[in-house]
This record gives sequence, structure tokens and C-alpha cells, in this order.
Amino acid sequence: MLLIAAFVVWGMGVYVSRYVEHGEDWALYFSRANSGATGHIVDRNGITLAYFDETRSVYSPDRITRAANYHITGDYWGRTGTGILSRLWDNLQGFSLLTGTTHTGVSKQLTLTYDARLNNRIYEAIGEWASGCMLVCNYRTGEMLGMVSAPSVDPLDGSGEQRDGAFINRCISASFTPGSIFKLITAAAAIERIPDIDSRRWYCEDEYKIAGVPFVCVANHYTQNFDQALANSCNVAFAQIAVDLGQNTLIQYVRDYGFLDGHSLSGLPTAKGSYPLEFVGDPETGWSGIGQSTDMMVPYSMLRFLCAIANGGVLIEPHFLPDETPVINQLVKPDTADRLKRMMRNNAVTHYEADVNFPGLPICAKTGTAELGDGASHSWFVGFLDDEDHPYAFVTLIERGGFGLSKAGGITNEVLQWAVKNM
Repeated sequence: MLLIAAFVVWGMGVYVSRYVEHGEDWALYFSRANSGATGHIVDRNGITLAYFDETRSVYSPDRITRAANYHITGDYWGRTGTGILSRLWDNLQGFSLLTGTTHTGVSKQLTLTYDARLNNRIYEAIGEWASGCMLVCNYRTGEMLGMVSAPSVDPLDGSGEQRDGAFINRCISASFTPGSIFKLITAAAAIERIPDIDSRRWYCEDEYKIAGVPFVCVANHYTQNFDQALANSCNVAFAQIAVDLGQNTLIQYVRDYGFLDGHSLSGLPTAKGSYPLEFVGDPETGWSGIGQSTDMMVPYSMLRFLCAIANGGVLIEPHFLPDETPVINQLVKPDTADRLKRMMRNNAVTHYEADVNFPGLPICAKTGTAELGDGASHSWFVGFLDDEDHPYAFVTLIERGGFGLSKAGGITNEVLQWAVKNM
């Protein structure tokens, strides 16, 4: 009798644990979308992204809106890991663990902070046949405004044939070689750890060798100070700065700024980045300090860092649910953030021809041309607008897009010009 009782208790424990994990799926087994509840997902302006009721499971009637916002809404089958339709399904269906049923007749509307019009502009600017992503966030409030990953999916396309990687949200679920945008992290460490950084000078002509390993720049920068080295994105200067800092110091900053961690975007888990953690020696430390080596960066992690720099070092964690209470913390020291902001503005003015390439935008930015070893490069452009009326931080990545300024920079300008006029 005791043995039978033990088995009953054990069996009930297994059942309860599986019920908590899978009860919603059991309740909706015969119809994933028709629980009798009504769900409506809209953007910040009330534009419909998805809608379902007892008889219908629909999306936006506009194809571009469906594709541009696909990695946000997802679909009713859960094919992308970041889709709200699957991630927040229980909230929309009104499933109750207590009764084990869905609430027939329940009507719920989920309003997001995203702007579907902005996402449409991003999607069109990137191009339907390119691979890449772009994120836009209000760094004063933490509200996510834009998130687009390409290639994307039209959930109403019944062909079943999709491009490789179309279901992956590159913004938060993938990592990439960062190239020179990593120099912002190296610069932050240098500001705090090298007391005479502003009196130092670096000479760049042709190449510079560290322990016999050559570091080459795309141009001869000759004698340059710290600000000029970042504006020039000089590999020679920043490889030496990385070696002066040392691998352990860079590891500390990469960790402290959250680049090695997974984060949560309103409950959506993000991928982790990577950095050489085992001893690698001076040449490889130099490569890691300029964003090459085994460095890998998640675009969302860079967005968090940029939001903090733009906001005096204070990070208001990005989120897409308007009633969510955001977490606030001092990610970057205030003086460091202020210095990086001035250096990034100097980049735009002196090196990126801001008046021509970003007319009317008070942009602070850093380019990245991440070499992949086969002659191709990822194109990055990251930064923010120093504008109280339009406090937008952004990350733009075009895979195998070549130089950061020409490809990712051009897309960023097109999107931001629209945003400051229409949002």
C-alpha cells in the first residue's frame, strides 16, 4: 500500500509539472488559434499587426507590414523564436492554469511600443534581398521603436520556400563579427585606465607590427591623437591601445557592459556575444581590441551600450510593452559616457561628412567594417541622435555589405531622416 501511495504521489507530481508546462497546449490541441478568445496586436499608433478570434487568424492586410514586422509578431505556428504570437500566446488566449481552460469570449489587445511605419521604412531601406538588421530605441524612455531582421517572411506566403535564415531574428538571436564598432569599448577602457591617453600620439603609415604580426590600415593616418585615432578608426593605434590595456582589462569591460551575457527584451531572451577569454598573447589581444579575432557581438547588446552612452551612462533597459516598468542602472560612468559622446560626434563631423551624408541630423556615430577572412566584410553603423526631441539610438548591420559608412550609413540616414519628420 505504501509503495502504491508513493507511485501515486510521484505520478501526481509529474502530471502537475507537465500540466504547468504544457497545459495551454493541451487546452488548445484541436485549434491553436480558435480558443474562443479574441486577440489583437497593434503598434504604438494602433496599426493592426495580427488579429484572431473564434473563426479567424489574420495579419496586417499590407504585405510590407507583414514582412517588416514578422520577427516581432511571428506567426500562429511559432516558426520564429521571437514572435509575440507564440511567446505571449497565453496572455492573448486567456488560458487559466486554475480551470485548465481558455476563457471563451475574452478579448485582449496588446499594444506595442514599436512603430510599424518605421519598421516598413527600415525593411524597404535594407532591401528584400539583403541580409541584415536594424534596431531603433528611445534612449530616454527605453521604448523600442524599430526592430527589423532581413531576410524576412510574409506569414501569408503559402509557398513554404523561404531564404536561409529567414526565421532568425538577427537583432537579438544572432551574433556577428563587430569590426571597428568594438573600438568604442576599447576607447571606454582607455579613458578610464590609461591616465595619459590624451597626451599620447600614434603614428600610422603602411603597417605596424606587434611581436612580428602586421596590423594594416586602409589609409596612412600619420601622427594622430586619441580623438583622431577613433575618427580615423585606426587599427594601428587601437591595436596598440588594446595591448597597453591588456587582455584581462578588456575582458572585464566586455563583461561589465554585458556583451557576454544574454539579456531579456520584455521577456524575449537574447543571444550572447563572445570574446577571447583564454590567454592569447599581444598580437591576438590587438586584433580583439579592434573587433576582429574571435569577437562576436549581438546587435541588441550594442544597442544597450549606445543607449547608456547617449543617456549620460544611465541605461533604461529597452522594452516593447508600454506598461512595463523598465530596469534602470548606471552601465557606463558619466564622465566616460560624456567623453565617448563627444568623440562620436567628432567622428561624424570630421570623418563622416555629417553635413553631406546626414544633413540636419545631430548624429554621434561609429562605423564598422568587419573583415570575414574571405574578402567580404559586414557593414556596421551605430550611434544615436543627440536630440531631445528625437532621442533615438540605432544599430544597423548589413551582412557582407562592405564599408560601414557607405552601406549601413546610407540606410541609417534614410531611416532617421524619415523618423525625425514623421515620429
